Amino acid sequence: MSGEGVDEAGWDVEPGDEGAPLVEAVGRLVRFCREAAGMRVADFSEAMGYGEDMIRKIERGARIPRPEFLDRADQVLDSGGHLRAFREDVERARYPKKVRELKELEDRAVELVAYGDHNLHGLLQTTDYARALFEMRQPAYSQDEVERAVAARMARQSIFEREPAPALIFVQEEVTLRRPLGGRMVMRRQLQHLLEVGRLRNVAIQVMPTDREEHAGMQGETQVLKFQDGTAVGRSEGAFNGRPVTDLRQLRILELRHGMIRAQALTPRESAALIEQVLGEL
Repeated sequence: MSGEGVDEAGWDVEPGDEGAPLVEAVGRLVRFCREAAGMRVADFSEAMGYGEDMIRKIERGARIPRPEFLDRADQVLDSGGHLRAFREDVERARYPKKVRELKELEDRAVELVAYGDHNLHGLLQTTDYARALFEMRQPAYSQDEVERAVAARMARQSIFEREPAPALIFVQEEVTLRRPLGGRMVMRRQLQHLLEVGRLRNVAIQVMPTDREEHAGMQGETQVLKFQDGTAVGRSEGAFNGRPVTDLRQLRILELRHGMIRAQALTPRESAALIEQVLGEL
């Protein structure tokens, strides 16, 4: 294949990304293995099915290779597993820094409580729903940025596979169930997914009806993560300038607010019935 091959080998490194040294080291290793195998860039490019420019970007550390790229390169270059060994490292590095930090917190959490008012929580989203959200973002993302963001969001959902399972409590505004973001078929699959996730014993999904006359969540989205050592971190759009907080007094305010929101929302059983109703209307 010529230097005009497909540009799907990975993601560009963001300026100032702390993962850049790792990506550069992996790139140097790819080049070392290629040269040790006696292959030119053009030969390697053809064998891999990627453009020469993309191979050069990866080798100089300007592009984060996909894990599958390393698997294939390991075979093509007969590197004895040395490239494949970095699979998990580059998988983490490919996600934006903010997402990596959020995932690290979620991976440590023993309890997560969240209230969402304009779209479904990222941990509850299907791939198609998440892609629709990122594709409608303004200023517009490039398709590469969309796919990177979607992959990062889906990776966070490994929290549902953890043992022991953390307690996950979500309250969603009714409008987030009824607004067909991405189209009706995307929303149908999304609502079906909500029902499936809501059946997990460590998960509670509640809905705040639109017709409530009292609502403790008018200050916007709220989330609190609690950890095994008794510490916690929380954030609310309408409190403390929207910044993450760890101070106990500030966390109590967020927990009080979320407790009131849960009390005003439908129970998990009632919420599941409403989700089924909305699903039937689509």
